[in-house]
Amino acid sequence: MTSGYKLEVTESHQKTKADTSGTAKAMVSSFQGLGVDPFTHEQITQLRDDASQRAFGVPEEFSNGHAFHTYTLTSSDGSVQFQFKHNVCGRRTYGEGVADAVQFIASQAAAKAPKKVYNMIDILEAGQMK
Repeated sequence: MTSGYKLEVTESHQKTKADTSGTAKAMVSSFQGLGVDPFTHEQITQLRDDASQRAFGVPEEFSNGHAFHTYTLTSSDGSVQFQFKHNVCGRRTYGEGVADAVQFIASQAAAKAPKKVYNMIDILEAGQMK
Protein backbone atom coordinates (compact mmCIF):
# COMPACT_ATOMS: atom_id res chain seq x y z
CA MET A 1 0.00 0.00 0.00
CA THR A 2 1.31 3.46 -0.83
CA SER A 3 0.31 6.83 0.51
CA GLY A 4 0.77 8.60 -2.76
CA TYR A 5 3.71 10.51 -1.32
CA LYS A 6 6.98 10.26 -3.18
CA LEU A 7 10.18 10.48 -1.13
CA GLU A 8 13.35 12.19 -2.32
CA VAL A 9 16.52 12.20 -0.23
CA THR A 10 19.68 14.23 -0.80
CA GLU A 11 22.69 14.09 1.51
CA SER A 12 26.04 15.84 1.44
CA HIS A 13 29.21 14.91 3.28
CA GLN A 14 32.89 15.66 2.82
CA LYS A 15 34.52 14.22 -0.31
CA THR A 16 36.34 11.54 1.67
CA LYS A 17 33.08 9.83 2.72
CA ALA A 18 32.60 7.09 0.16
CA ASP A 19 29.46 5.43 1.49
CA THR A 20 25.87 6.61 1.73
CA SER A 21 24.96 8.37 4.95
CA GLY A 22 23.81 5.97 7.67
CA THR A 23 21.61 8.73 9.03
CA ALA A 24 19.90 9.10 5.66
CA LYS A 25 19.36 5.33 5.47
CA ALA A 26 17.82 5.30 8.96
CA MET A 27 15.54 8.19 8.08
CA VAL A 28 14.41 6.41 4.92
CA SER A 29 13.42 3.44 7.07
CA SER A 30 11.44 5.77 9.34
CA PHE A 31 9.62 7.36 6.42
CA GLN A 32 8.84 3.93 4.98
CA GLY A 33 7.21 3.10 8.30
CA LEU A 34 4.82 5.99 7.57
CA GLY A 35 3.78 4.41 4.30
CA VAL A 36 5.48 6.54 1.65
CA ASP A 37 5.86 5.09 -1.84
CA PRO A 38 8.60 2.44 -2.08
CA PHE A 39 12.10 3.91 -1.88
CA THR A 40 15.48 2.18 -1.76
CA HIS A 41 18.78 3.34 -0.27
CA GLU A 42 20.22 3.33 -3.80
CA GLN A 43 17.87 6.21 -4.63
CA ILE A 44 19.52 8.52 -2.10
CA THR A 45 21.35 11.31 -3.91
CA GLN A 46 24.89 11.77 -2.58
CA LEU A 47 26.71 15.07 -3.05
CA ARG A 48 30.49 14.87 -2.73
CA ASP A 49 31.76 17.64 -5.06
CA ASP A 50 32.30 21.29 -4.14
CA ALA A 51 29.93 22.80 -6.71
CA SER A 52 26.98 20.57 -5.74
CA GLN A 53 27.64 21.13 -2.05
CA ARG A 54 27.69 24.93 -2.43
CA ALA A 55 24.41 24.78 -4.38
CA PHE A 56 22.96 22.63 -1.57
CA GLY A 57 23.90 25.31 0.98
CA VAL A 58 27.08 23.89 2.52
CA PRO A 59 29.36 26.77 3.56
CA GLU A 60 32.78 26.54 1.90
CA GLU A 61 34.61 26.58 5.24
CA PHE A 62 32.91 23.27 6.15
CA SER A 63 33.75 21.38 2.96
CA ASN A 64 35.97 18.98 4.90
CA GLY A 65 33.50 18.27 7.69
CA HIS A 66 29.73 18.50 7.38
CA ALA A 67 26.55 16.48 7.14
CA PHE A 68 23.61 18.04 5.30
CA HIS A 69 20.41 16.06 4.71
CA THR A 70 17.12 16.97 3.04
CA TYR A 71 14.07 14.70 2.86
CA THR A 72 11.23 15.77 0.59
CA LEU A 73 7.77 14.19 0.52
CA THR A 74 5.58 15.18 -2.43
CA SER A 75 1.94 14.18 -2.94
CA SER A 76 1.06 12.23 -6.07
CA ASP A 77 -0.59 15.27 -7.67
CA GLY A 78 2.25 17.62 -6.62
CA SER A 79 -0.07 19.91 -4.67
CA VAL A 80 1.48 19.16 -1.25
CA GLN A 81 5.12 19.03 -0.28
CA PHE A 82 6.81 18.50 3.07
CA GLN A 83 10.53 19.02 3.53
CA PHE A 84 12.68 17.99 6.47
CA LYS A 85 16.29 19.12 6.87
CA HIS A 86 19.06 18.56 9.35
CA ASN A 87 22.46 20.09 8.76
CA VAL A 88 25.68 19.87 10.72
CA CYS A 89 28.65 22.16 10.07
CA GLY A 90 31.99 20.92 11.37
CA ARG A 91 32.86 17.86 13.44
CA ARG A 92 32.56 19.21 16.98
CA THR A 93 29.05 17.79 17.45
CA TYR A 94 30.33 14.30 16.68
CA GLY A 95 33.15 14.59 19.19
CA GLU A 96 30.73 15.77 21.86
CA GLY A 97 28.40 12.87 21.03
CA VAL A 98 31.25 10.40 21.49
CA ALA A 99 32.10 11.94 24.87
CA ASP A 100 28.42 11.70 25.93
CA ALA A 101 28.29 8.08 24.76
CA VAL A 102 31.40 7.15 26.74
CA GLN A 103 29.99 8.82 29.85
CA PHE A 104 26.67 6.99 29.42
CA ILE A 105 28.33 3.59 28.95
CA ALA A 106 30.58 4.21 31.96
CA SER A 107 27.51 5.00 34.08
CA GLN A 108 25.80 1.82 32.89
CA ALA A 109 28.89 -0.25 33.70
CA ALA A 110 29.18 1.35 37.16
CA ALA A 111 25.51 0.53 37.81
CA LYS A 112 26.17 -3.04 36.64
CA ALA A 113 23.35 -2.76 34.12
CA PRO A 114 22.43 -6.11 32.56
CA LYS A 115 22.35 -4.68 29.03
CA LYS A 116 25.75 -4.81 27.31
CA VAL A 117 25.08 -3.32 23.85
CA TYR A 118 23.70 0.19 23.39
CA ASN A 119 22.97 2.56 20.51
CA MET A 120 22.62 6.33 20.32
CA ILE A 121 18.86 6.07 20.80
CA ASP A 122 19.49 4.52 24.24
CA ILE A 123 21.70 7.50 25.11
CA LEU A 124 19.18 10.04 23.82
CA GLU A 125 16.34 8.37 25.69
CA ALA A 126 18.38 8.46 28.92
CA GLY A 127 18.48 12.25 28.59
CA GLN A 128 22.16 12.48 29.50
CA MET A 129 23.44 14.30 26.42
CA LYS A 130 24.76 17.78 27.00
